[in-house]
Formats: sequence, C-alpha cells, structure tokens
Amino acid sequence: MSNLVPPVPCLRAPLGTLTNPRLSELTTLRVGGPIGGYVEATSEAELIETIKATDAAGQGLLVLGGGSNVLASDAGFDGVVLRDARQEIEVTSADSCGGVSLRVTAGLPWDELVARAVGEDWMGLEALSGIPGTVGAAPVQNVGAYGAEVSQTLASVRVYDRERQRTRMLAVGELELGYRTSLLKTSRQSGQWGPTGRFVVLETHWQMRMASLSAPIRYSELARALDVELGARVPSVDVRAAVLDLRRGKGMVLDARDPDTYSAGSFFLNPIVASDAAADLPEGAPRFEVRDGALATNIGDPGPVVPGVVKTSAAWLISQAGFERGFGLDLTGGRASLSTKHSLAITNRGEASAADIEAVAQAVVDGVKERFGIELEAEPVRV
Repeated sequence: MSNLVPPVPCLRAPLGTLTNPRLSELTTLRVGGPIGGYVEATSEAELIETIKATDAAGQGLLVLGGGSNVLASDAGFDGVVLRDARQEIEVTSADSCGGVSLRVTAGLPWDELVARAVGEDWMGLEALSGIPGTVGAAPVQNVGAYGAEVSQTLASVRVYDRERQRTRMLAVGELELGYRTSLLKTSRQSGQWGPTGRFVVLETHWQMRMASLSAPIRYSELARALDVELGARVPSVDVRAAVLDLRRGKGMVLDARDPDTYSAGSFFLNPIVASDAAADLPEGAPRFEVRDGALATNIGDPGPVVPGVVKTSAAWLISQAGFERGFGLDLTGGRASLSTKHSLAITNRGEASAADIEAVAQAVVDGVKERFGIELEAEPVRV
C-alpha cells in the first residue's frame, strides 16, 4: 500500500449532531435560512421512505451531501432536507486483468473514496483529490479537476426515480455526462422536482485499473507542479499531494481557519463557445478542447474531441474584465467577495447573506458580458 495522504476533513456539521439546523449550518458557503424538516437516513429503505412521504405530501425535497455546491436562500427552504448517513465502500471484484470494481454509497465523503483509491493503488481518481462533497453528488455534476472527470471511472449509478417511484440502475452511457452536467442534473430543469431533481442517487459503481502509477497527466498546471511532461504517469500518491497543494494555494481545500474556503468552490462554469466566437477573444485567452466523456471507450479515456466548440477560462475572463481578487468587499460591507486567492470563487468573509453572494456574482456576470459578450453561468444549485 502507498504512503497515503489522509482524507481532507469536511467542514460540514458531523452527521448525527444536528436536530433542527439552518441551511447555513449545512453548506460550505455558510448562508441560508431555516428549513421545514430534517432527516438523516441510515439505510436505503429510510431514504426511499422519506422521499416517497415527502413527494406524497407535496413538500419540497432537498437531498444534500456536503453542501459544497449550494447557494441557499436567506428565506430558507420550507421542504425536507435529507442527508444520507451511509458511508460504505465495497470491493465487488479485483484482479490485475479486470481491474477493481466498487460499490460506494452516496453519503460517503468524496475525498475518502479518493484517499482509499490512492492507498489501494486504484488508478483514476488521484487528480480529483480534495474536492468537497459526497460520492452521490459527484456524478450529478460530473465532477472534474486537473484533467480528470468522474465519467472516466464511473460505471453506473443506482437511483430512486421519483417519477416512476422505483429504484433504477443507470449505466454510465445513459447518464449523458458532459462538462459539469448529467441527466441527473438536467432533470431539475423542468422545475417539477425542485432542487434535487427527478433522480436521487442511492449508490455508485466504479471500475478502475489497478496501478500504483497515475492516469496520464492531462493538465498543464499539474504537470508543472510535478515537473513532468503532459502525458506522463507518476506515482498516484504524488499526484494527490500535488493536487492538494494546488487546491490549498487557491483556497479550494476546506479549512476552518481560512475564510477563503467558505465558498461553493468555483462559482462560475468555464464557458463553452463556438470556435468562431472563440477566435474573437483576445490573443492569450485560454482555449481548450471539449471532449465528450459519454463516448469514451476505455477506462480513463477522456472521450473524443467535440468539433466546432472551444472551452475558455472563466477565471481569465473575470480577471481580464477588471475584477481583482477580493472584489466585492465595498459592495457588501465586507461580508462577501471574490476569494483573495482565486478569482473564480465567491467567499463568505463573515455574516454574509445569500443576497451578498448574489450581488458579487451579478456584478461579475455583468462586467464579463460587457467586456467580452459572454454570459457566465453560475455552477452552484440555488435553493
């Protein structure tokens, strides 16, 4: 077993310690008002029973993991907040030819899975180290960082389908995984199902190769931190350590001592624009290939390049539009601002309201649109 970098501690309140919490106690942005009801389920049966009862009563439902991708209203949420207390990893098969297959319950903190994978020499999750939240939330956003995405190792998810009122297994090819999106996420867009959407993730299934070396390094910043060429493979434990260092330098690893970490992570998605529109961006603007992970044919394959579109950097656009790190303090009376370390995050500097966060976000959106004609899209779920 490798010399394991331990899991990153979670800032959310520990399961079992809350009786009538506010959303500010359940989210990493630390904003949000009271809730109508709160349930911590310790079994799949309890999860499903709570969902069915809530839907039958016509109440709103918010299934919440680490609360790391949520902007909650100051008025609160009059429905039921449901958290999955199950934290299980089961190895269902493992051999040097077929790799390792895992079943992981939705409530496990994401970084505990990553730490276990690195320690057991399961290849493919190492570049996703330090991301807050739970395993069940990862497929919803198709979580990604430093050239890796969930789509590269996820095999399937087992969900409760609120429309059909039964459990279902959805294979990775059915999940419509793309850049920070999936069928699980888009099912919210009808408005019928509220902030959680039609599908509630119960457990996830993963397929990874067994190797002490990492997947090929695909991200320039990470390659520089490791002092290797793009495409190189290095010990996974080194990749994990480098990623955690990079994230800490941006305030993207939860730390109760650092107000820059009281955020929802990257607040804005990197825009995907038509290739001809990208050509109109200034020289030096980042331009990245867009790949379709849903069409990948092998474990770890990022998928084919999508023609006709280019991804650019939201952080670059924000900076070039004139927004400095720390912007927003004057706007909100010192309560909220862009991070002092990373212009892509909006942070709670102390006693911020959701309205304060929204004010900073809207100012940035308006400024980038005026400068570049591109409208940034917020990543967090609004409750």
